[in-house]
Amino acid sequence: MTATGTGSRRWSGAWGDPVTRERAEVDVLIPTVGRVAELAVTLSGLAAQDSPRFRVLIGDQSAGQSVESHPTVRTMMRVLEVEGREVVLVHRPERRGLAEQRQFLLDRATAPYVLFLDDDVWLEPGALERMRSAIVSLGCGYVGQAVQGLSHLDDDRPSEREPFELWHGAVTPERVRPGTTEFERWQLHNAANLVHVAAELDLEPGEWRAYQVAWVGGCTMYDRAALVDAGGFDFWSRLPSMHAGEDVAAQWRVMERHGGAGIVPSGAVHLEAATTVPDRKVNATEVVFDETTSR
Repeated sequence: MTATGTGSRRWSGAWGDPVTRERAEVDVLIPTVGRVAELAVTLSGLAAQDSPRFRVLIGDQSAGQSVESHPTVRTMMRVLEVEGREVVLVHRPERRGLAEQRQFLLDRATAPYVLFLDDDVWLEPGALERMRSAIVSLGCGYVGQAVQGLSHLDDDRPSEREPFELWHGAVTPERVRPGTTEFERWQLHNAANLVHVAAELDLEPGEWRAYQVAWVGGCTMYDRAALVDAGGFDFWSRLPSMHAGEDVAAQWRVMERHGGAGIVPSGAVHLEAATTVPDRKVNATEVVFDETTSR
């Protein structure tokens, strides 16, 4: 498949003109806490996207001052705004965990598609349009571009690429759990494995292929109605504030109803900054899919 779309980004010659915004096709939802340089880079990647029309919603849980007070972040917010993108930042320092933060952002989204983008991911130009093109074409619950660590470009891991399998035809619902064959696909997103997969596929610029995943972290676009239908992140109240795996739990619920896929090549680059979730003792999947407590 090839991504196509008309540009919606205003060039610098029009930055002084009044902004007339059309309804966004994608709401980009960014949870952030205490990151300034990384968030500015993430916003710079969004500023380079020509299409589709999108809005940016940032949930900032930084203690003390908001990240918006930092010149680098504020400058990139202004760039997006003069390009014609609406940017909304909500500072809410009380931390109840990433699942609650994601649900907070989802509740404020109105576009037909939502992209959950981590605050330490840079997108290459055209990456947003590829995801939009893919989810419209495939008609599934979500598509993602797994984040790549480019420090691993010379770390070729052919054994970890063995589970790679393209979707041929429609993306169908799947059940993924630890111990299943489907779960072993998690290895595909280690290091720079997708960079090596893309090289083997020999794709033309703008082309993409859908493949089968266990889940996709860091950069996932959902059909908003499908995510809401699967419950979103409504399990947040059952989790302690420090947890991990909330994105996996939400994706598994979507996959079981509507299907999900990764697309290659991935234009999502992980900035390889230290995690803001160092305590990972509680995995959301173990809580959500515990048959004695799950809905």
